[in-house]
Amino acid sequence: MAPGPPFLSIFLSLLLLSPTSALSPPSAATAPASAAPEKSPAASAAPVRALQSLDLPTSKDPCSNPPALHNATACDSAAPFRHLVSLRLANCSDDVGMSITALKSLSTLNSLAFLNCPITPVRFPSELALNLHSFTCINSLKRLTGVWLSRMQNLTDLTVSGVTVNASGAAIIVGNMKKLKSVTISHTNLTGYLPKHWHSNLTHIDLSGNRLRGRIPSSITTLENLQFLNLSSNELDSEIPTSIGDLMSLQHLSLASNSLSGSLPESMAAMPTLVHLDLGSNQLNGTIPKFLADMKGLKYLNLEKNNLKGIMPFNASFIKRLEVFKIGGNSNLCYNHSTLSPKVKLGIAPCDKHGLPLSPPPARESSHGDGSNEDNSDDYSMDDDSGSKKKSSHGPSKVVLGVAIGLSSVVFLIIFLVLISKCCR
Repeated sequence: MAPGPPFLSIFLSLLLLSPTSALSPPSAATAPASAAPEKSPAASAAPVRALQSLDLPTSKDPCSNPPALHNATACDSAAPFRHLVSLRLANCSDDVGMSITALKSLSTLNSLAFLNCPITPVRFPSELALNLHSFTCINSLKRLTGVWLSRMQNLTDLTVSGVTVNASGAAIIVGNMKKLKSVTISHTNLTGYLPKHWHSNLTHIDLSGNRLRGRIPSSITTLENLQFLNLSSNELDSEIPTSIGDLMSLQHLSLASNSLSGSLPESMAAMPTLVHLDLGSNQLNGTIPKFLADMKGLKYLNLEKNNLKGIMPFNASFIKRLEVFKIGGNSNLCYNHSTLSPKVKLGIAPCDKHGLPLSPPPARESSHGDGSNEDNSDDYSMDDDSGSKKKSSHGPSKVVLGVAIGLSSVVFLIIFLVLISKCCR
């Protein structure tokens, strides 16, 4: 087939998924030195014709050519014909179109990916849908539905992002995918509620950037193998499940940008592997539990823009070992300035002697410009009385001045009367 049009930018990647072919050396390498190397079987003609019908530039035998930058191909080691096992289409033009006939010839695929391919999807043949183990769709395809995705029941890895999915909840999509280990359905405008039932194989869940609402079901905390959970940027409400600490393998937890309320569950103290904790932009209240400072593996901590109160329990050494630390936007939260320097910009005020946020002194009018205000902006005091003492040191009080003026007036009056009496004599 002649090469495709020059404006067609498609990256075709057919990966070798067979463990034997990926790890074992070719048969010619184990044969005696005198034996002639055997020629690898060619690809079946049907997949080649299928690729050509999709208007993809390919050779007569995509399995025989070595990998190239924009047209890398590899196949399994089946005989007499090798099979295409993985296909990735990237940056497709409008000339690419899927047909059921072509997809039937690609039923040996167990991995299929679309990257920046806004083409119209068609119903996958049953054999292809059931044979797929991995499906990726990023900024690709049009008008996806939950039912369309749910037909790929044997998936272990599902990634859909940047494309609208018409479904009332994730359960319609993943409910029958009993082998699923990793699911990402993000920024798809997905509505409805979180599933109440989850398959125990899951290690990765990313449902961020959707319109999911309601509470987080406690059933999600039974996934003992779960390592990654991202439910951020949804419309979830109510409290964080008290059993969240049962996720002993969890390393990444992001529940930011929702409407979650209540306090941080004490059970989180039992999550030894947690590295990333993002609870920002919610309505969480109560005090910050001290056990967070004991999480040795924690590198990312975001608690900003909540309703947290009290004294922040973190010292300088804890904050220093974090890669990201966000705590601002909690108006009733303060820090002990005996353990943290005011020069550390945290977005919260230091505490007064009662453990309440100390308001900064009011701005004074000055002829020296803005610089004088900046010098005093971090000058907080733990003792409220000290401020008044400092103010009194600037000069005599009004009472003292009044008494002095009064006495001076009496003395002047006496002297004046004495002088007049002498003149009259």
